[in-house]
Amino acid sequence: MSSMPLLVTFDLIGIFVFAISGALVAVRKQLDLFGVLVLAGTTGLGGGFLRDVLIDATPPAALADWRYLIVPVAAGLITFVQHPALGRMEPYVNVFDAFGLSLFCVTGTIKAMEHGLGPAPAALMGMVTGIGGGMARDVLAGRVPVVFRGELYATPALAGAAVAAVLHQYDQPIWLVASTGGLLCLVWRLVALRRNWQAPMPRGSASV
Repeated sequence: MSSMPLLVTFDLIGIFVFAISGALVAVRKQLDLFGVLVLAGTTGLGGGFLRDVLIDATPPAALADWRYLIVPVAAGLITFVQHPALGRMEPYVNVFDAFGLSLFCVTGTIKAMEHGLGPAPAALMGMVTGIGGGMARDVLAGRVPVVFRGELYATPALAGAAVAAVLHQYDQPIWLVASTGGLLCLVWRLVALRRNWQAPMPRGSASV
């Protein structure tokens, strides 16, 4: 049985969640409706777009399937109208973002392997799928990307992607691959948020 319908479903859910986080950043930067939609689309589609280009899965899914464009637009419009309520739900948005990260790191890995990549490069593509949109969002918004500010974000994505790659390499059922890799990423990210775990940072002043 093809894994594509399940992967598309996971992709669309992750896009919606990430697009909301991008739109919230745009609202807080006091951007107009167009800016909100651009950041929503960039956050939701950026990682998958970059992955598809790198693995030569062209045209990228974001351009080949109208659903990939409608979902971030809908998320951006909802956020533009309901941003006061969504802003008060910030802790929950962070949880949704963790779900999106776990979905993307798995779907990115599986798609890369189904296009001929080995486990190691496929895991890197899974991580890129999870963090690429957020990095592009932060650059456009004029701030240092979250993955560079000490938060444990890329590491859980890479760990989940690596587990998914290994399981997929041994022809495990797609539901097992997705649930195992995604759950590892999700739990790690949520625990890091709860306990405020940080990646190692340089100590002392920089001598430059």
